[in-house]
Amino acid sequence: MGRVVSGLEVLAQRRPRWLKQRRVGLLMHQASVTRRLDSARDVLHRLCGSRLTALFGPQHGIAGELQDNMIESAHAVDGTLGIPVYSLYSETRSPTPAMLENVDTLVVDLQDVGTRVYTFEWTTALALEACAAAGKSVVVLDRPNPLGGLVVEGNLIRPGYESFVGLHPVPMRHGLTLGEMARVVNARLAQRTGTPACDLTVIPMDGWRRRMRFVDTGLPWVLPSPNMPTPDTAVVYPGQVLLEGTNVSEGRGTTRPFEVWGAPWIDAAALRERLARRRLPGLVLRDHDFQPTFHKWAGQVCRGFQLHVTDVDRYLPYFTTLALLQDVVALHRDAFAWKQPPYEYVTDRLPIDVLTGDPAIREAIESGADLRALARGWQREIREFQREAAPHLLYRR
Repeated sequence: MGRVVSGLEVLAQRRPRWLKQRRVGLLMHQASVTRRLDSARDVLHRLCGSRLTALFGPQHGIAGELQDNMIESAHAVDGTLGIPVYSLYSETRSPTPAMLENVDTLVVDLQDVGTRVYTFEWTTALALEACAAAGKSVVVLDRPNPLGGLVVEGNLIRPGYESFVGLHPVPMRHGLTLGEMARVVNARLAQRTGTPACDLTVIPMDGWRRRMRFVDTGLPWVLPSPNMPTPDTAVVYPGQVLLEGTNVSEGRGTTRPFEVWGAPWIDAAALRERLARRRLPGLVLRDHDFQPTFHKWAGQVCRGFQLHVTDVDRYLPYFTTLALLQDVVALHRDAFAWKQPPYEYVTDRLPIDVLTGDPAIREAIESGADLRALARGWQREIREFQREAAPHLLYRR
């Protein structure tokens, strides 16, 4: 595969004129780096000087230091540049007019993971809406979707189930880069409000193709959140994130979150026997006991598995974890439980329903319904989403 150049480095190479003319805010995190691991903050400061007037950070903090959901970051002042650092995971998840007062253009440079419930794309969506209202422009510096851009999987969010882990109806594994998602959302905002869309520019990557996985890009992986340590984590995340809505450990408190999963009461042998009958493609479940150091079942030995993806092209993360959950529920109805609210500030719905965006999926898991028939039922809405997204795609196959 060819060398991929991130949108940040394309910006630095091209040095567009507006960098010398506008006051710039930067929405970034610790994974906003060049190939040489220079921070986007330092790159933009070199390009803009004193016209870099504010920094903004998403969930987990601008340095990615905070672990869990609903753990908010405080606003601060950058110790080197002396400019404000605004948290968009605080009392607000959207830039306020006061935050944007000294900003003409908000530059967004975030490494996303191609999964609807990862909140960085919704931070970007809220920033688009706020900047449109304030008459500010937005420039998204694009980065790879680590899952590639060819496969789309999962249901769309049902009306009334929107949340900060899904503000717009998109599939769980949507196949878009952050820049492409921004274009889709911006078009939807204009359609919904009947007013002009935000003045949005996406600076595409050079050399990225939709068939690429992250390992193909040659770019360094910097964990974009504390429990996304490797590209392998991103591969399983669209499904394994559903475990956050249960009392089964998703492996937080281990060095392989989302790949490692289980609970003290899991009967690994019986579960493995049930799962083998499903012939799920592209993975091997290896028996793996573990003791989380924090989060669910901290300090207790959990019986479970490590999920090894052996064929990334055949592996279906969302469907796979739905099947895992259905068999866990069938085997362990006495011990299994759905996590109770709140979850990402939603207090009136079960977290699993917030994550999937459709309570019918939970009901299918509980009842033992045919999951393949359920998945076939999503194909029409997936095709409709792909048709909607097609004009906003920036990269070839």
